[in-house]
Amino acid sequence: MERRDFIKIGSFGLGAVAFSNPIFNYLSNSVVLDGVTQGGGKRIPTYCEVCFWKCAAWTHLNEKGEIWKLTGNDDDPHCNGRLCPRGTGGVGMYYDDDRLKTPLIRHTVNGKQEFQEATWDEAFNFIAKKMKKISDQYGPECIALFSHGSGGKHFGRMLKAFGSTNITAPSYAQCRGPREVGFFATYGEGIGSPERVDIRDTECLVLIGSHIGENMHNGQVQEMSEAIDKGATIITVDPRFSTAASKSKFWLPIKPSTDMALLLSWIHVIINEEWYDKKFVEKYTFGFDELKEHVKSFTPEWAYGITTIKPNIIRKTAKEMANASPSVIIHPGRHVTWYGDDTQRLRAVAILNALLGSWGRRGGFYNPEKKKIAKLDIPKYPTPSKTWRDAFPGKYKLAGLALASGICDATIPAGDRDCSFKAWIVNGTNLISTLPNQANTIKAIQNLDLMVVIDTMPMEITGYADVVLPECTYLERYDNLRVSGHREPTIALRAPAAEPKYDSKPAWWMAKELAQRLDLSDYFPFEKEEDELDWQLKQMGLSLEEMKKIGLKKYAREYDDLYPLENLEDYEFNTNTGKIELYSTAMEDEGYDPLPKYTQHEEPPEGFYRLIYGRAPMHTFSRTANNPNLTDLMDENKVWVNPKVAKEWDLNNNQEIWLENQDGIVTSFPIKVRVTERIRWDSVYMIHGFGHTDKRLTRAYGRGASDAEMITKVHIDPEMGGTGMRGNFVTFLTEAPSKGKS
Repeated sequence: MERRDFIKIGSFGLGAVAFSNPIFNYLSNSVVLDGVTQGGGKRIPTYCEVCFWKCAAWTHLNEKGEIWKLTGNDDDPHCNGRLCPRGTGGVGMYYDDDRLKTPLIRHTVNGKQEFQEATWDEAFNFIAKKMKKISDQYGPECIALFSHGSGGKHFGRMLKAFGSTNITAPSYAQCRGPREVGFFATYGEGIGSPERVDIRDTECLVLIGSHIGENMHNGQVQEMSEAIDKGATIITVDPRFSTAASKSKFWLPIKPSTDMALLLSWIHVIINEEWYDKKFVEKYTFGFDELKEHVKSFTPEWAYGITTIKPNIIRKTAKEMANASPSVIIHPGRHVTWYGDDTQRLRAVAILNALLGSWGRRGGFYNPEKKKIAKLDIPKYPTPSKTWRDAFPGKYKLAGLALASGICDATIPAGDRDCSFKAWIVNGTNLISTLPNQANTIKAIQNLDLMVVIDTMPMEITGYADVVLPECTYLERYDNLRVSGHREPTIALRAPAAEPKYDSKPAWWMAKELAQRLDLSDYFPFEKEEDELDWQLKQMGLSLEEMKKIGLKKYAREYDDLYPLENLEDYEFNTNTGKIELYSTAMEDEGYDPLPKYTQHEEPPEGFYRLIYGRAPMHTFSRTANNPNLTDLMDENKVWVNPKVAKEWDLNNNQEIWLENQDGIVTSFPIKVRVTERIRWDSVYMIHGFGHTDKRLTRAYGRGASDAEMITKVHIDPEMGGTGMRGNFVTFLTEAPSKGKS
């Protein structure tokens, strides 16, 4: 195929008044009028799409019937009636005038590639024709879906019906995958989302690289505040003085990349001082003697030389944990893909929790429960002849889900593959920012025969698409029921509070229309999504009309097992030994280390500093950087620089500089300096999600710098393929780089 040029989406795809489409009449005013009257307006149930926490909420309409504000649902354990700044700012997604507004198809005119407006029929027919051709030539398995958010379920159904199970969310390989694998190898269970941490009742919370308060995991922030009020000890391990560190009894400004040494030293102290929960360890664990032998040399003095954390602080913090046991949590974190040994690092976290007896105990890790939803009566999905794993024989054997980075790599042709991926469907994830090593992502894109991008906004990934489909925001559509595991099971409804703006449509309808053109209509047996929801709810003794009124339904637990090990009851774990495996037989069977080991990681070159990136409470990755409500709170990022380093480089507050990484890549835009003692001298810090390069994101374009541009070196976790992204280093350019430098 010809090279796929990046196309800047023209005004017709963004600002034009959308034409009417007779094949789609999604909403009538009756849906809005069925909302609950409150304060002179109406309120419609929804759940937030701005982050994965998915708080149940109400969309409030003013007296004119216009979307006015969002508030939390009082009955929801995710939010307890209170939304975070991102959640309340969700209204800005609806009113953002930079939204995608009509389907677009790539055409070549006089040798130049450009997007042209299309009807939905034209777009669907184009996609279906290409998918059938790829299936006939290479097999349906050579089509992959990347998704982030609820729309992925709808397109996933369509793709599985077509014959491909290559469905991935970047959040697995780029974020939480090592955590799930590490805890599964230890307990036979994962952590889940929301995390099963009983912060509300804990007496000691250890945050090691987890920025609660800035990543705004709503329920956890509230519970942490409650725990602090009750006198809980907070221990924060972070090279940066984060918001959480400011609330902590102990801040351990660790040298980056040495967290494993600290964890192993804590384990050493707790075992050697006999501070572990002896009854819990004896009853429930396997491999204690092997672990004790393994850590005998990992003294606090040994760890001090690596981590720069003083031995007496290591002992004091270990004692704080032991004093609180079993009401103690060494938090497993969320974004845990750091240095390439991340599964083993999270194994150390899991082991430490086990020694302190916190699993299945009050103030530690509770047992979440989910409500079962009736499955649709649809045909059985065809069995694919191959999956993404076939591209990586013998690798990443513990990966529980498809790897986004793996599918990206397997899209680039190689002699040992019988099929590289030929088509991507990308829903709600800006792969240019979410996948590490942008050059590799763009190289993969150049080898596609088809790329379909479904989004609400003209993110950078849309510029590489063959077809762009404008999705309406979560405030304009129905979606699958939110079914979450928590202390009590809940289901929540998302219903539209307004008709979709412009010519945008919901993902369910798009997936159904594509399925129809692919001769897969049986997999979408209902005419409308609300009919499908109503059928599911009626199997549970509810109805759509009832859920519109209450928004969320909370159920009593089926079993009294919130803390199943509270009184040391008999319990069998889903592991090879039926025990908590301090020594992992499953990892040993697959040829991996059964006990976590410390590995020394590379140091920054002279004049360079380790790049650390993180979150802000008012933004979710790059997806909110253009939100008019949230840019009022933060419209650009800054780079945090230690005063010692700033003096050496003669840098001042708010001075604009450029960052250059170890591979010579320079940020597209300058970034302002923040001189602060809150960052170690060997590192710099910046908030992720800024530095957008698409001018059609009028509020986000050129605001701050992109950390994603700087992540060109990736350390792959051998157990599950997680992409360690914290091995990148940057230096400073105080003058604008010459054109062509990259």
